[in-house]
Amino acid sequence: MSENKNIESDCLSLRMRAAVSLAWSLLARKIGGKIIAINKEASMQLQFSYLLQQLLPLIVFHKSESFTLELESGVKIGKANCEIDVLFTGTSELQTHKIAIEMKCYRTLASSGGKRGATDIFMKDVYEDLAILERYVDVGHAHEGIALVMNDMGRMVHPVQKKAKCWAYDISHGTTFGPIKLSTPIGGKDVNIELKNKYTLDWTRHGDFWFLEVQGQLCGNDEVNNEREAVI
Repeated sequence: MSENKNIESDCLSLRMRAAVSLAWSLLARKIGGKIIAINKEASMQLQFSYLLQQLLPLIVFHKSESFTLELESGVKIGKANCEIDVLFTGTSELQTHKIAIEMKCYRTLASSGGKRGATDIFMKDVYEDLAILERYVDVGHAHEGIALVMNDMGRMVHPVQKKAKCWAYDISHGTTFGPIKLSTPIGGKDVNIELKNKYTLDWTRHGDFWFLEVQGQLCGNDEVNNEREAVI
């Protein structure tokens, strides 16, 4: 989890970023402590947004400031219609700042009670979320993009080995990557993912669950793209 030292900052964007981290930290604690039950991404989005909404009045420091949250915010990227899981907007006399948030949840048991499986698709989807967040920023729908991820499968976070092709989309603790291009097929479907930023995955455990907050960092001009393929 990111530090929340900027929650009192005079800078609107820093305050917003810190509020996201604080809301996510609180949600992780509550899920880990079995105060809140999360079975799928929809409930995760609602619970996170509720906690973040409670923080918004506390980070208004000037009469000119206001904050809004929009779930499943519809936007266009080229000809494609997309939905941002949570769009967090702050305005003041000096600026408007937008943070796009994508969320992913993996439970070994689906909300129906059956075993979920498809860990390879989940791992790939985490990378796809990072790519779409970069696009939101590139085309001006947001100034920042943050991915929030939870799962209850420890072997995805601390694997014993990484031999299967799904590990082309490595989401284990401590993994660093980017810029990178990925094309290993998953679930019989072609994949084409390009990430321009650098990422480090730092999972935190609460109770039976693992939680991740990740945001890409811009790369210097001396860094070049890599291509990574899994050993099948």
